[in-house]
Formats: sequence, structure tokens, C-alpha cells
Amino acid sequence: ITGTGIDKWLPKEVRWTAPSAQYSEDQLGMDGYDPDHFMEMAIVKKGDSFSDPHCRRSYVSQVVTKQINKFINLPVLKHHQSAGVTIALKNMSHGMVNNVNRSHMTPTSNVCGIFIPSVVSLPVIRDKAVLHICDGVKAQYHGGPGYKARYVWEHKTMYFATDPVALDKTGLKAIDAQRTAVGMQPISLSKPDKDSTYLNCQVEHIEIAGQLGLGIFDDNKIDVRRLHLA
Repeated sequence: ITGTGIDKWLPKEVRWTAPSAQYSEDQLGMDGYDPDHFMEMAIVKKGDSFSDPHCRRSYVSQVVTKQINKFINLPVLKHHQSAGVTIALKNMSHGMVNNVNRSHMTPTSNVCGIFIPSVVSLPVIRDKAVLHICDGVKAQYHGGPGYKARYVWEHKTMYFATDPVALDKTGLKAIDAQRTAVGMQPISLSKPDKDSTYLNCQVEHIEIAGQLGLGIFDDNKIDVRRLHLA
């Protein structure tokens, strides 16, 4: 956060925190994670023991379980080669638990479609999420999750929602509209290329989240209100 300069304009009472001091490819360390709150799924990373329940679990950050009672989720509107998009749901699933690499280990071993809603359905996460604010001023329609300038467009939109599923469905439609405008297939029909190598971009995680009761997926039931600023 200091590298971005954000710390310079944050109010002094706002502090930066994280469950662990630095990123780890292993992702099985428990420092900063709560052993009492986890999502268990029968898939493990290559080299991890399937018989070890620790390797089958993703534990929730103690920041979420012990330090806060509510949170505001701040995603960015962008494409993701394994999950299809990273908006509200994936921002929570892959930002609040450990051992997430197992969800998209290789281009043909990808379980983001069910991993994401399974994590977000944990009560300690779903019950504390009160608002989702998505930055779509500049958004990325392909080549994610990393930044690729040639796929960034001036969307000039901020999204505010209490429903992460409705937000993600609305954001997905915006990204697909931009892809159509530049002659690309919608994410759900896209094929691998040099900038997005995964076999299937699993945007179905949004619909599955709706089926799990995490929000509204049906466009006819989503209340979208637009405010245009000069």
C-alpha cells in the first residue's frame, strides 16, 4: 500500500493490516488465520497430502473473524482468466482466506466456479459484508488478473451495492459489452489465447453464488439505478 501512495491520503485513524506479512506460494501457514473458521473442499495443491485436512481447508483471516464486525468490500472491475471476472465475490473469496492457489492450479485444473461461492457462503464472511464499492473508472476486459494496458478502457463508472451477486452480474455485463464492442466473444464463450491461457473462464461462480442465497442473479430482479455526474 505504501508503494501506491495511498497511505499518504488516508486519514490518520485508518490503519493498514493483513493476515500475513508477505505473500507465500505455500499458503498453508496459520499465522494470522483463524483455525475455527474455514471452508473445506476436497482438492489440494500438487505436492500436498490429500489425507491431511489442513491441506483441504482455506482458513479465514483473523482480521475478519476477530478484529472487525462489518466490512466494506472494494473491488476493481476486471477480467480474470480463471474466474472470468474479479469483482465483489472473488475479491472476498481470494482476499480473506488462505490456501487459495488450489482453486486455479493450472489452466485445466480450475475450480473457481464453486470455490468462490463456497468461501463467501461462510457466515463469518457473508454476514459481515455490508457494502461493495467497485472501481470501474478504468476497467480491464481481458488479460486479467494482471494489468495489461491494451485491454483497459475508460468505463468512467463507480458501482455501489449491498448485494455482491447483483453487482458482479452487472459488472460482468459491462465487461462483456466492451468485449463485444472490440470484436471479442463474451467471457463465458472465450477460448484460451496468449493473454488468457485458462481453458474455461468460470464466470458461473456468480450464478452459483445466487443459487446459494448470496444475492440476486436474475437481471429482472436486479434494481440498477444510474446517477450521471457532469
